[in-house]
Amino acid sequence: MSDRISAFETQIGRTFKDRALLERALTHASHGDGRSRAQSNERLEFLGDRVLGLMAANWLHQSFDSLDEGGLAHRLNALVNKSACARAARRCELGKALRLSPAEDRLGGREKESILADACEAVIGALYLDGGMTASQAFFDRVWADEMAGLTKRPKDPKSALQEWAAARGLGVPIYETKGRKGPDHRPVFEVTVAIKGAGAATGEGGSKQAAQRAAAEALLEQEAGDG
Repeated sequence: MSDRISAFETQIGRTFKDRALLERALTHASHGDGRSRAQSNERLEFLGDRVLGLMAANWLHQSFDSLDEGGLAHRLNALVNKSACARAARRCELGKALRLSPAEDRLGGREKESILADACEAVIGALYLDGGMTASQAFFDRVWADEMAGLTKRPKDPKSALQEWAAARGLGVPIYETKGRKGPDHRPVFEVTVAIKGAGAATGEGGSKQAAQRAAAEALLEQEAGDG
């Protein structure tokens, strides 16, 4: 595992003073078959989520001085949602360094959006504890660069974009179905599938049904763009 952590440190351009912090950030609750949940990355994820929100809000405030609160809030969600966090995790190859149970590993946990997103927030939390805002900001600037570059205009809601895409091709309307709910009551994760008759289907996760629907819509748009 130390080789994986060293490789990840190289990938993000920082050597931790407290290596145990990074190891904790990369430990999924399934590690040890769930017997050591207290040693997982969930507490660091809680902290990292708040640090990420502050960094993203600060960047937006500085970059879009003509926007009102609504415009800023819309862009903030685009920067900090689970899909954005998972994409950031993939850019720094975080999945390779994750500590998972053998079962979760076999099930493809290293590529699961929710696991990657949570671990990415946990890494931000660990960076903040290890090197303050300077360390977490350097990571944000590096792996969120593409996300920030994509916010040159107000992002269209994925559900609206998917509906317009389907209408332009004479297809049926998107149908959303809630498949499940997991996680604690204070932080639920919903799983929603969206399907279009004559096209395909995709699944998304989010902290609310609406967020999961948006994630599913975005996934289907990306899927169809790739197929096209």
